[in-house]
Amino acid sequence: MEIRPLDGIRVLELGNYIAAPTAGRILGDFGAEVIKVERPKTGDELRNWRLYGGDTSMLYRTVNRNKKSITLDLRTEAGHAVALELIRRCDVLLENFRPGMLEKWGLGPRVLDAANPDLVITRISAYGQTGPLAQRPGFAAVAEAVGGLRELVGDPDRPPVRVGVSIGDSIAGIYAAFGTVMALFQRDRGAGRIPLEQRVIDVALNESILSVMESLVPDYLAYGIRRERVGGRMEGIAPSNAYPCADGTSIIIGGNGDAIYQRYMRVIERPDLAADPELQDNAGRWRHRERLDAAIAEWTRRHSRAEALRILEDAAIPCGPIYTAADIVDDPQYRARNMIQTFPVDVGEAEPKQVGFPGIVPVIGERSLPIRSVGPDLGEHTREVLTQLLGMSDAEIDALEKS
Repeated sequence: MEIRPLDGIRVLELGNYIAAPTAGRILGDFGAEVIKVERPKTGDELRNWRLYGGDTSMLYRTVNRNKKSITLDLRTEAGHAVALELIRRCDVLLENFRPGMLEKWGLGPRVLDAANPDLVITRISAYGQTGPLAQRPGFAAVAEAVGGLRELVGDPDRPPVRVGVSIGDSIAGIYAAFGTVMALFQRDRGAGRIPLEQRVIDVALNESILSVMESLVPDYLAYGIRRERVGGRMEGIAPSNAYPCADGTSIIIGGNGDAIYQRYMRVIERPDLAADPELQDNAGRWRHRERLDAAIAEWTRRHSRAEALRILEDAAIPCGPIYTAADIVDDPQYRARNMIQTFPVDVGEAEPKQVGFPGIVPVIGERSLPIRSVGPDLGEHTREVLTQLLGMSDAEIDALEKS
């Protein structure tokens, strides 16, 4: 039997959409028993996002893997009572409602602490639980803008664009999982009971984005620098961009290290650029980025993607293809590390279809840990959890469902 780092930890997830469920997914990936509470009949709205067939989207199946789903109406007296009984038997509570919603349902931190004084309470919201914007709603799109990311994505002569995934939610979910594990580690070090305020993990979407913006703010305060959109480049780093190939594809090449740059220019048959005194450091190369990119693109256009990558790789120049989903599925590196794992899934056809899902990160050992299950059907585990964990009878569960 495979032993995982979080075996024995039980998590009650009250989250919808992506942020809190991502935190729950990470904890579940590494062994925690994650019980996801969903609204009766409708469940998590993510079940219907990008739904192309069947009744549950692959987005939901992906974000909510390795979890159990139960249905419970937290607004009712009966649902509230069952939730508290579950909380007494859990190590962690995850939620991403607007601040004050748990308190409105009679499940605020003081109530939770009274029910379980060892409970770690991880809360994700748009702007955090405190401050003048705490009560303001906001999804990841807003957080990515307020956190500084949106202003830097896209071309300088066009309005800012968004990356193609809910990156704000995912980053917040990763921080929430990390904060949860820190609190569990502190709790289990045997240093006595941890005060409630140290067991409440407060993750804000906008702050999660700000935290990955590198030196955006320090550069502004120190030098008055206001970063601008630079398309496929990275501000102040050159040459590093996407370049077109002869077969209509593009590749990414990062040749911005001083020693790498010298090899790079020889590979593309431009020794003059390698020797140019203006281009011997990154600052100079950034000033001449248009000239460098034009020279590199002239070379890549003479080669197919495979040819260009082979030549660059032989010279130890960091480079790579721009993958589609089809490329990822066929890639031998992903296969070697078990990063695409296949399960039979209902996609609305006569028979379940074999569908690949991304593996578990980080790797422990040589390959991804196996995914135990993809995101469950709505309420799939209600009877199992309430019977085994709370000792409820079938009659009591039937009465709860009717209420």
